[in-house]
Amino acid sequence: MESLSELHLDALAEVFNVGAGRAAASLSEIVGDEVKLSVPSIEIKRTDEIDASLMSLSSMKFGVVSQHFSGPFDAQALLLFTESHALEIVRDMMGSQMSIEELAEFEQEAMCELGNIILNACLSAMADMLHIVLDSSLPEYRIASTDDIFKSLKSSQDQPYILVLHIDLSIEKRHSEGHLIFLLSSMSLRSLVQQLEQFLGKIE
Repeated sequence: MESLSELHLDALAEVFNVGAGRAAASLSEIVGDEVKLSVPSIEIKRTDEIDASLMSLSSMKFGVVSQHFSGPFDAQALLLFTESHALEIVRDMMGSQMSIEELAEFEQEAMCELGNIILNACLSAMADMLHIVLDSSLPEYRIASTDDIFKSLKSSQDQPYILVLHIDLSIEKRHSEGHLIFLLSSMSLRSLVQQLEQFLGKIE
């Protein structure tokens, strides 16, 4: 199946831009400081074409929040932050003077909450704008290397396409780069295209 057209990608970017705005507002309340999320950039690739260099990721370890969404199309969503940035964000969320070592015990719970806010904000914006219903599983969190991440992506035989969103997240003068990844099966990608066609038809 071919990639989405520029028009489809522009429509998706607008949808996720709304979602990023919602996520930023929610996170700002939690950390007590202004949170900025950049305009998302989007591309679709085959999973067998994906590697760390293509996604501009280093070989370091990442904090990975994963969540499954189902509805007119199914998607596996991954939110990646470098391990050090993940702990910094946890410190901001906890609003404490804890050391990095002390914060580590809260990392899983806090990052699941962070992922839940960002992923659900993006997907709820998509559901609202496309007039669909998407259900989500509970988020899961793990630390993984880029090799582990891409090995698991390439083993997803029923999900040969990957929708990559690059979003920069900035909290309290920090600059933490996050990556949103959505795994889509061929059937789900076709369903997403159909939903976008309906959305574009309504706004034209």
